[in-house]
Amino acid sequence: MGKRRGIPAVNVLFGWLRRQSKKVKTTLAVFLSLLLVVSLRFTVKNHNHFFVASEAIHAAGIFVLIYKLTRQKTCSGLSLKSQEITATFFAVRLICSLTMEGDIHTILDLATFISTLWVIYMIRYKLSSSYAKDLDNVHIHYLVVPSAILAMLINPNTHHHYIFRVMWAFCVYSESVSVFPQLRMMQNAKMIEPFTAHYVFALGMARFLACAHWLIQVYESRGHYLWLIGSGYLWFPMALLAEIVQTFILSDFCYYYVKSVMEGELVLKMPV
Repeated sequence: MGKRRGIPAVNVLFGWLRRQSKKVKTTLAVFLSLLLVVSLRFTVKNHNHFFVASEAIHAAGIFVLIYKLTRQKTCSGLSLKSQEITATFFAVRLICSLTMEGDIHTILDLATFISTLWVIYMIRYKLSSSYAKDLDNVHIHYLVVPSAILAMLINPNTHHHYIFRVMWAFCVYSESVSVFPQLRMMQNAKMIEPFTAHYVFALGMARFLACAHWLIQVYESRGHYLWLIGSGYLWFPMALLAEIVQTFILSDFCYYYVKSVMEGELVLKMPV
């Protein structure tokens, strides 16, 4: 069902990958990711563009959801809790951004925040009959409260007021786990329709670019950049770890997404 003629070589490749152990798959994923990071390091001159691209891809993912909600009139497969966590950290980040930066990042964050609020409104009220609440069973406070506590303990050591430093750190930590309810819901549902899959894949690509930026900065500074922003504290290593955690969380889904697209499957199936 929903399958087109695939490319034999691709089928052989994924068939071989499917037979490998989880350790081999993880090793290959890490190797290919590092290879891609190295390629980006030599092909993109201004590495700060990675962050702009990351935020633009995230915004594009939200617009995919808007298309789904307006054209298909259903929110099936979407996690309301992931959207609520996303709206929370974007609201906090906007306050920090207006105070600390006020640039292209602020504009992209504002667009994504407004779009996320609209998605939440549609799921909660307009399309609530198609929302699978029983599958969206991750408790938000298990993610938000630890992020807030960690933000109070480890945050950037800048000239800004303490509250803004904590808020910025909270955004980084909560963003790293915001996609977890969505992934959990997809695992519960077993089947993922295309537009939801496109959205989550966009999140994966966005986080990979952001993570690539930090890894390149660490490499070019020979590790000294790890302690530059935090002035000896643990802020930057923790921020980098948060990026790596979210990228790792999304990597498994991205593998199955690419596999599904290359094999011509219209509906993505997630393993238990």
